[in-house]
Amino acid sequence: MLLSTMLQSNASVNVSHPAPGDWFVAAHLPPSSQKIQVKGFIPSCAYIFQPDMLVLRVAEVSVLEPDMPLPQTLSLSRPSYLKVFVPEFTRELLLELQDCASNGSQACLVRLAVGSVTLPYDFRRVLSCAGRPLPCRLLLHSPPWDQWLQVTAESLAGPHITVTLNAVATLTACRPWTVSTQHLLQGSPNQSRNASDGPQDPVCSSGAGSPSCLVSYPVLREDMDVVSVRFRPLDRVSVLVQPHMPSVLRLYLNTGMDSGGSLTVSLRANKTTVKNSTLVVACVNAASAFLGFNASHNCTTAFFQGHLLTLSTTSWQANLIVPFPETENWYLSLQLVCPENPEECEQTVVHVETTLYLVPCVNDCGPYGQCLVLRRHGYLYAGCSCKAGWRGWSCTDNSTAQTVAQQTVAALLLTLSNLVFLAPIAVSVQRAFLVEAFVYAYTMFFSTFYHACDQPGEAVLCILNYDTLQYCDFLGSEVSIWVTILCMARLKAVLKYVLFILGTLLIAMSLQLDRRGAWNMMGPCLFALVIMVSMWVYRCGRRRHCYPTSWRRWAFYLLPGISMATVAMAIYAFMMTSDNYYYTHSLWHMLVAGSAAFLLPPCEGHTEPWACVQRLPCHYQICRNDREELYAVT
Repeated sequence: MLLSTMLQSNASVNVSHPAPGDWFVAAHLPPSSQKIQVKGFIPSCAYIFQPDMLVLRVAEVSVLEPDMPLPQTLSLSRPSYLKVFVPEFTRELLLELQDCASNGSQACLVRLAVGSVTLPYDFRRVLSCAGRPLPCRLLLHSPPWDQWLQVTAESLAGPHITVTLNAVATLTACRPWTVSTQHLLQGSPNQSRNASDGPQDPVCSSGAGSPSCLVSYPVLREDMDVVSVRFRPLDRVSVLVQPHMPSVLRLYLNTGMDSGGSLTVSLRANKTTVKNSTLVVACVNAASAFLGFNASHNCTTAFFQGHLLTLSTTSWQANLIVPFPETENWYLSLQLVCPENPEECEQTVVHVETTLYLVPCVNDCGPYGQCLVLRRHGYLYAGCSCKAGWRGWSCTDNSTAQTVAQQTVAALLLTLSNLVFLAPIAVSVQRAFLVEAFVYAYTMFFSTFYHACDQPGEAVLCILNYDTLQYCDFLGSEVSIWVTILCMARLKAVLKYVLFILGTLLIAMSLQLDRRGAWNMMGPCLFALVIMVSMWVYRCGRRRHCYPTSWRRWAFYLLPGISMATVAMAIYAFMMTSDNYYYTHSLWHMLVAGSAAFLLPPCEGHTEPWACVQRLPCHYQICRNDREELYAVT
C-alpha cells in the first residue's frame, strides 16, 4: 500500500481466514536521492507509523472428525465453519459434501473453501459445487501435517433458502519407514559398518500389515550462530534414494527465529551411480512432504508450490536457495525415477549427499556486499548491503555493476589525488613550519590508505582495520584546516603551539562522540577564523595599514587560496552524490591541499627559506636568546 504525503494518512487491508503463525508489517520510505549531504544541515522529518490490528474470531467452529458425517445447515447469512486436524504422514485428504439438498431439491448450491490465506499468494482451495455431480468432492494431496485445516461452507442459494448437507473428511495415511540407529544395529554386519547404506528392505511391513510409502530419515538440527543452523541426517553421510518410495528429511524451521535467514539446499550424487536416463528428483516443500513422484514432478502439494531439483548424468549436483523461509517444518523429498525405461530403476539405488544450512546471507554476500543482521522486537533479519552497483539477494546481479576498470579508476582517483598534499608539505618545510608539514603528511598518508580500503569490489587495500583508517582520515582533515588557519593568524610561537595541541585534542574528542557531525569541522574552522580575523584587525589598527600589506600577497596567494577553499566547501556541501563521489571527492582533496599551499603565510623575517633543511647536515647550531641578545654555539 502506498500512503500519501498528507498528514494522518490512513490505510487498511482486510485479510480473511489468515494463516496461523507470525504475520509481519513493514513500512519504509521511498528511495532517497543519491546526494551526499552533510549531517546537521539537512532537514530531519519524523515519520510515525502506527499499525493497529482488529481481530474478529469465529465463535462457533465445529470439529470435523475423520470418517464421521457432520450434518450442517447453511443459509446465505450463516456460513458453516469447520476444522479438521491433519496428522503427520497424511497422503491425501478427501472432503465430501453428501446428501446435499436445497429446499427439497438435490442441487448443491454450496461453495467450499479450504485452507488459510497466506501472502504474497492465496493458496486457499475454493470449489463451487453448483452444477457438479453429487456428492461434491475436493481431494487434497499432501495437506499440511500436524495442523488444523480450516473449512468454510457458504450457501450460494437465495436469501431465504436453506441448504442441508453432511460433511465428511477422509484421511489416507502414509506409513513411514523410519531409519534410525536401532534399524542400523538390527541390520546386516555390512550395513552396521557403513551407516550411509540406509535400510536394506524399506518395503517391509510397518506394524499393521500395510506397506510403507516413504522412508523417513531423522535429521539433527545444530544451531551454529545467529540465524545460522546446520541440518544433517542422523548417523549417516548420504541419503539412500530408491525408485519405490520417496526418501524424506524434515527440517525444523518452526522456532519463529529462522525466517530471517536463507535456506540453502545442496544435493550431490556420485557420477557412476546415476546412469543413462535415470533421474533423481527432489522437492523442497513447507508444511508437508511431496509424495507423488510417480504421478507428477511439479512438487505441488495441497497449498504449496514446491521447489524442484533434479540430478542426472549431465547434472549431478543441484543447489537451491530459499530466502526468508516460512516458519514451518520444511521437507526434502527425493526419489529415483526413470521416465524412459521404468525397468532400469528396479535394481538401482543412488546415494545422495545433502548439505542443508540456514545462513544469514548467501555466500556471505560475496566480494561486493556486506551481510547485515537486524533485530526488531525479538525477530532477527539478515540481508546483504551491496556495493559497486551490484544487486540481488547475495549481491550477484551485475546488471548495474561497475567493471573492474571502473573500480580501479575510482580507487586511483581517490588515492592519488592526495599527492597534491606534497605541495603544502614542501611549502611548509621551505618556510620552516615543521608542525604544519607533519600534519599535512599525516593527512595525506591516512587519506590515501583510507580511500584505498573504502573501495568496494576488488580494488581494495587495507593496511589497518577500516574504522581506524576512517578515524585517522577525519582527524587529519580537520586538524589540517585548524593548523592552516591558525598559522595564517601569525600568533606567537608558544600560543600557536598551545592552540595546536588544544584544538587537536578537542577535535579528537568530538570525532569520538559523532564522527560525521557537521560541527566537528565547522566549529574549529569558525573559532580559528575568529582568532585569525581578530589578529589581522589588531595589526591593521596598530599599523594604520591593511594587513597583509602587500597587494601581491592578496592577488597571488590569498585570493586564489580563499577561492579554492570556497569551491571545495561548496563541492563538499552541495555537489557530492553517490554517482559522482569519485570525481567530486578527488577534486575536494586537490582543492583543499592547493588552498593550504596558497594560504600558508611567508616565513618569518629573520628566518631564511629552507632553514630547517640547511641545519640538518650541521654538527652545531647557533641559538639566540631574544631576551638577552646573547648567542651561544652548541
